[in-house]
Amino acid sequence: MKHFLNSCFLVVPKKSLKFFFISIFILFSFSSFAQKGAITGSVLDKTTQEPIPYANVILKSGDNIVTGGITTENGSFSIDDVIFGTYNFEVQFIGYKTENQTLTLDKDHRKLSLGAIGIEEDAVALEAVEVTAERSTIEQKIDRKVINVGKDLTTAGASASDIMGNIPSVSITQDGELSLRGNENVRVLVDGKPTNISSRELLQQIPSTSIKTIELITNPSAKYNPEGMSGIINITLKKNTNLGFNGSINTGFTYGERARYNNSLSLNYRNGKANFYGSYGNRFGEGVTNGFINRTVERTGQDILSLADRTSHLFKFGVDYYINDKNTLSVYTNQNFFDAILDAERNISFLNTPDANFNQFDLTDRNNINASYNVDFKHDFSKEGHSIELEVDYNTLKSDTNNDFDFTGNTPLANYDEFIDDTRTNTTINLDYVNPLSDNVTLEIGLETRLRRTENTYTTDRIDFSNSDFRYDRNIHSFYTTFSQSLGKWQYNLGIRLEDYNVDTQFNEVLEAPFNFTDKLFNIYPSGFLKYSPSQESKNSYQLSFSRRIDRPSLNQINPIRQLSTPQLILSGNPSLVPQFTNSVELNYNRKLQKGNFTFGGFYRRINDEINRRGFFDEDNPTVLIVDYDNFDSNDAYGLELSASYRPTNWWSLNGSFDVYSRTQKGFIEGESVEVNNTLMNTKLNNSFKATKDLTFQLFTFYSGRQSVLQYDLKDNFFINTGARYNFAKGKGTLSLNFNDIFRTQRFAFETFRTIIQEGQFKTDSRSVYLGLAYRFGSGKNKSIKRKKRDKNVKADKLL
Repeated sequence: MKHFLNSCFLVVPKKSLKFFFISIFILFSFSSFAQKGAITGSVLDKTTQEPIPYANVILKSGDNIVTGGITTENGSFSIDDVIFGTYNFEVQFIGYKTENQTLTLDKDHRKLSLGAIGIEEDAVALEAVEVTAERSTIEQKIDRKVINVGKDLTTAGASASDIMGNIPSVSITQDGELSLRGNENVRVLVDGKPTNISSRELLQQIPSTSIKTIELITNPSAKYNPEGMSGIINITLKKNTNLGFNGSINTGFTYGERARYNNSLSLNYRNGKANFYGSYGNRFGEGVTNGFINRTVERTGQDILSLADRTSHLFKFGVDYYINDKNTLSVYTNQNFFDAILDAERNISFLNTPDANFNQFDLTDRNNINASYNVDFKHDFSKEGHSIELEVDYNTLKSDTNNDFDFTGNTPLANYDEFIDDTRTNTTINLDYVNPLSDNVTLEIGLETRLRRTENTYTTDRIDFSNSDFRYDRNIHSFYTTFSQSLGKWQYNLGIRLEDYNVDTQFNEVLEAPFNFTDKLFNIYPSGFLKYSPSQESKNSYQLSFSRRIDRPSLNQINPIRQLSTPQLILSGNPSLVPQFTNSVELNYNRKLQKGNFTFGGFYRRINDEINRRGFFDEDNPTVLIVDYDNFDSNDAYGLELSASYRPTNWWSLNGSFDVYSRTQKGFIEGESVEVNNTLMNTKLNNSFKATKDLTFQLFTFYSGRQSVLQYDLKDNFFINTGARYNFAKGKGTLSLNFNDIFRTQRFAFETFRTIIQEGQFKTDSRSVYLGLAYRFGSGKNKSIKRKKRDKNVKADKLL
């Protein structure tokens, strides 16, 4: 670890560090020479007289926060360097009533000792916290939507993939492909960090009961990594911060055509200056997929049956050490172990020459170990919100894949094996500085370094394929700054990100000359956000945002190693791809209702050099279709979104969303200029019916309309889920029963009409029954500690 940390810091550009520390020194010099005083005291539970640690103590001037802090483990606090004046003093702690006092500091009262301040429980607030845990809520922030995952979502299915389809603006296909606002160019992060596996595999491996929040960042600011055309989805895993010893255990069983299981355990111990936490989750079982592909002109067909036996284990361990009320050191690790055996049978038929029919048997054995290690140190200065934070994240992936292909029947194809060894490392270093220059002005400055290396080795005994290896190195150094200000009813945030990008790749194939590619780019990514709220009490708010983003070719998109999917289909990458750039504008309106809320918005995206799939026939064998990637001309996309939650009665609540996206794609396919105009519609509606205090029923419906791209159409998709949830043991336990895809209508169906004319459809065993049990336990009162979360600089990276 020591060697790793030393190597990480050596890669940061010296000029960037010099500029950064000069900027920090200048900002530190903005100190006031006004006369100052101090305030001390302690906070107790008024009933039990026990000290309350980590309560918020705040000084306000009018409605503006001037300074403040949190109480120590023994309930005491000290607020230093307070400029003379009269303030409103508040003590806040979740589940308690807020305590208010008016204080004056002057030359005769330089130090105020408030003694012991007793605060009392707020029964209404505690009840609200319990209700919120029952159902998911959506927070609309200036740059993102935050979905706080309640029991209604965790009981929707066994994995993150199962519940993603319930999230507004998010869609997931039967084969696990994720899209945001109708586009698959989305980055998925875990705890704000990139991983080295694809989003499809990632969502299948994370148990749903391990998820705390899901953040949708559709138009990220300059503070965030600019990769991801349609935005970022950040999944935050649970980390308990309750006092004493606490935990939860979850287990679930799903049965469709085969059985699948999921389990998770979360433990936490917090006492004094340290918070220790750990969790374990697993998923294992089999899934079945049936499908067909028919080619009209060639009059050929494929009937496909696939059985996937997957096992995943996810561990998270960490500790937060509160050195004092100004300094916190956090260390954690995520360990993900995944094994899968995929067994597929393809019956390939030729209607004109039935004697040529044959069978293909594919057996894939894949296992990977994905590990991440994170160290974070944060220092809070005396002024509220003034902080500096250093974070180092190291992620590794070791993946081995064995493919065995056997053929029977009248075919010249010989049996063969192939082996793929994939090793990836990803190091990210962040230094973030936040300084509230005044009550309504904040300056943020940061540096980021991302180092990535990938080594891929392909070995096969197939005669017409060659052994090869592929190396991919990518280093990115970034500097960002944002400036935000509140001006009465208006808030704005302006930012800019400077990025130096270096890539070096090498492809070696037996008996072929090596292929080398290097690229060096410097880019600027501006962003802007504007929010208007008619008043502090207003139920309405309006938001306008702009950002420039980039999508660089992923490893799978540029890796030229050819892989056989069927005798008629070969998959490959294109090392000549160039990045695609996106300019995005977004406008949103939010309104709070007495019994709910709704959000209505629109967006426009202009994408240049769009990366998309293409298909063409092999020159040496015209019956074989090669599918790789290419840059197409341009893509204009725009859309409208409406999401709402409403509670008509005490026993009935509903939330839903309706999205309409339209896009124009232009490109060249086999020398022909092609333009496609397409409109896509998605709608979701979730009803919740509370039969008793502890028994709730749910009904969820989803519909996705037909959509077109340059070479194929995707047919519409529709399904209905229903379920029930029962709480017992005074809310500590939850029993769930779901019936998913009741009418077995969920599918992935397509029609290809350029290069080759064919149609196909795939269905998984999505019609299934899920039975889950959750139980939460803990010592003492289990009052959740409300402490300020650090504003993570999300480091989006390519996931493939």
